Amino acid sequence: MAEGKGWRARLREFGSALRNAPRAFALLWEADRRGALGLTGSALVGSIIPVSQAWVTKLIIDGVLSSVRAGRAPAEGLRLVLPYVAAEFVLILLGMANGQLRQLCEKLVDHRLGHLVNTRIMRKALVLEARYFEDPDFYDQMQNARRQSEFRVMALVRSGFLLAQNVLTLLSFATVLLAFSPLVALVLFGAAVPAFLVQCRYSQLEFRLEKWRTPETRSMAYLEQVLTLDTTVKEVKLFGLGEPLLARYAGIFWRVFREDAALARGRSFKSLLWGLLATVAYYGAYVWVILLTLRGRVTLGEMTMYMTLFSQSQGAFQGLLENVGSLYENGLFLQNLFSFFELEPQAALATARPRLVEDPARGIEFRQVSFQYPGRSDWALRDLSLAIGPREKLALVGENGAGKTTLIKLLTRLYEPTQGRILFRGVDLRQFSPEELRLRVGAIFQDYVRYHLPLSENVGLGAVEHMGERARVEEASRKSGADEVAAALPNSYDTMLGRWFDSGHELSGGQWQKIALGRAFMGEREVLILDEPTASLDAKAEFDVFQRFQRLAEGKIVLLVSHRFSTVRMADRIAVLKEGRIEELGSHAELLAGGGTYARLFELQAQGYR
Repeated sequence: MAEGKGWRARLREFGSALRNAPRAFALLWEADRRGALGLTGSALVGSIIPVSQAWVTKLIIDGVLSSVRAGRAPAEGLRLVLPYVAAEFVLILLGMANGQLRQLCEKLVDHRLGHLVNTRIMRKALVLEARYFEDPDFYDQMQNARRQSEFRVMALVRSGFLLAQNVLTLLSFATVLLAFSPLVALVLFGAAVPAFLVQCRYSQLEFRLEKWRTPETRSMAYLEQVLTLDTTVKEVKLFGLGEPLLARYAGIFWRVFREDAALARGRSFKSLLWGLLATVAYYGAYVWVILLTLRGRVTLGEMTMYMTLFSQSQGAFQGLLENVGSLYENGLFLQNLFSFFELEPQAALATARPRLVEDPARGIEFRQVSFQYPGRSDWALRDLSLAIGPREKLALVGENGAGKTTLIKLLTRLYEPTQGRILFRGVDLRQFSPEELRLRVGAIFQDYVRYHLPLSENVGLGAVEHMGERARVEEASRKSGADEVAAALPNSYDTMLGRWFDSGHELSGGQWQKIALGRAFMGEREVLILDEPTASLDAKAEFDVFQRFQRLAEGKIVLLVSHRFSTVRMADRIAVLKEGRIEELGSHAELLAGGGTYARLFELQAQGYR
């Protein structure tokens, strides 16, 4: 672990963690300015109450003793100290009100701050390219950012305000204690330092442990999903996977638990040991002021005040160190969050020059495009060049892993080419903003999402800006065949789909695909992409869908991926991919006549229907 680190390295790490505090307070200010001001005011008021109460207590005791010694009547003596009693009562009420104000502000701020942090994390995930989501290291980083960030930001903010209050309180105490005895002040404050160093050390160890075992934590979360989600329950029960996977989950849990327990035991023992030093120092000062009182060098009221100040000053100083330690610990964990926020999309403009004027006579061009998935040494696409006309229907065929889906992901800018360029209407694709590209290119992938939302919204999500237009949703559903699904449901288009929510209805794979296909019909895109979206439909139903799709796609660029050659032959041209390159290109008739890979695959599939 960090055993070999020198004090300079640890000091640098300490400073680096504390530098996250201003960023956390900036988030607080953005999330809730009134709450931030409320917490600031609470810290200021809370800092002056303890010394004020100690001073008023001294005045009460000394006033009572003075009245007794002077032989005043009880009523007269009470009248003399009553203003001090009233002042102490007001201070107590002020302290109670201030505590409630702090709790109220913390609760309101906690919700708004948590919402801001979670929204920032999700928004960052939205702008990052798909390549990030296929990288285990990225998932570890995102897991670290999500797991404790909401709690850690608020914990750091709370510690920061308490630290400020401790500092202001100690400044007021120091004025009195240093006048009484600088040595006593040094002993009281110095005795709390070792326990503080222990806490910082174990905060560092806990952070490193949490960071190193992120893969194990993700494994536990994954196993929880497998054992509890509706999409996996059938296979888990069918193959008897429940107990074996639960045993694996338990094994990870107990390994993590043993590490946590060992760390907690060490932290508790050493904190107790060094905490005894602070206690001994406090009682040493306690005895010292009693001795001074017996000698007549301080009054009884002063003795009471000093005893109160000894206790409260040591508590405030320990609180100060604990809050510095908390800032350090939470700052360490927040490094995960701020590092995640600093991730930037790799998509960049192809050129710094002004964007070229689009040429409607040109369609899509792949120019010597190559692509490698992150962490892979092999090429998914290699030096691929392909031109697709402005109204052309192109089908992509090839064995699994040939590069068909990768080509489509590059066209939709889910990934950026490793080498080469992709042009649309003569303009580099990277010069289109993601928002503009979304309005011009529509796609339905083979791993489409089943949204647990009403049917109308499931279809309407294909064009979010038109999702509330029921006529448009129904027209898209009619074109995809999803209208037949709606007709069979109890609340038609308003029926909740899936089993996650009340009154939800589960659909067959073919019904889900018709709804997903309806999303493609929602938008008026210039480019339409279908990547195996009808795999769950029978041959007749798929043929039916694509017949309708052809009518919709008039005048548009269409890319179609399908393993069914009865559908593929509808395309104007067919590109056969193999090992990331275009092996054959031509019409259905031309490729059959060529007797190459396409002809062989077509013949193999045809034999299955004979």
